[in-house]
Amino acid sequence: MNITATLENTVVTTQANVYFDGKCVSYSLLLSDGAIKTVGVILPSLLTFKTGAPEAVEGVAGCCRVRLAGSDEWKAFAAGETFHVPGNSSFDIEVAGEPYHYICHFG
Repeated sequence: MNITATLENTVVTTQANVYFDGKCVSYSLLLSDGAIKTVGVILPSLLTFKTGAPEAVEGVAGCCRVRLAGSDEWKAFAAGETFHVPGNSSFDIEVAGEPYHYICHFG
């Protein structure tokens, strides 16, 4: 299990991205190489996200269940695990119990 604990040479936006009435809150990061990421937390809930760019969602703490668009199968992910979502798609995510902390890598 490998969890990203810090991101070096990063600019953080100071205004949060707040989704679903506060059930998901994230901050945008700009890395020195031009990469954009978000770090955030999802409180216990069942949410549907739409994607523009492909996403790799890395769990930092907590756990969740994910169902990708077009699938009936739910898969569980814990801290240290990553799930991938194609661009121009969507996914359902369910968090029960403890909040799910994540880093979203785009592209």
